Amino acid sequence: MLSRILLVLLSLSLYSAGSSLSCRWVDHKFRQHSEASLALLDTMANEDAEVDNTVSFPNHLYSQASKASAEDKVAFTVQILEEMVALLEGGYSSASWEENTEENFLSVVSRQAVGLRSCTVHHKESKKLHMYFKRLSSHVLEQMGHSAEAWELIRREMKSHLKRVDQLLLSN
Repeated sequence: MLSRILLVLLSLSLYSAGSSLSCRWVDHKFRQHSEASLALLDTMANEDAEVDNTVSFPNHLYSQASKASAEDKVAFTVQILEEMVALLEGGYSSASWEENTEENFLSVVSRQAVGLRSCTVHHKESKKLHMYFKRLSSHVLEQMGHSAEAWELIRREMKSHLKRVDQLLLSN
């Protein structure tokens, strides 16, 4: 009986140590990857594209997320990163981005999502956030014919999201 109790206690302590180690990803690796993804987005800028900002940014969702638990903030950030990857992987790009730069950006953002996922067991997704990204795909990309201007608007939206998730996660 005593050996079973010790085994349970050992298992719990190893699980907690593993959990805290994996969440160190937020403090160390996330910042590094975040800086890389923002730098890549800057190199993808199309200065010639004339863009009217026609998309309303979901500030209210970030406001709600800022009041949430640390785990919910991480889950919210994972969803944003995964939605961004899905949006870019559509493959309809008329963007002026170099393919290699876009692939590097997708790789960095995917690594961020995977790393952050290790910090949470909770994967609750926001339907409103999903609908926002769906609108980006249908109303911006499709209605603007996947033009360079549409992709520049998407790039700017992604940059805004990356800056906001930085504030959300790194302000703790």
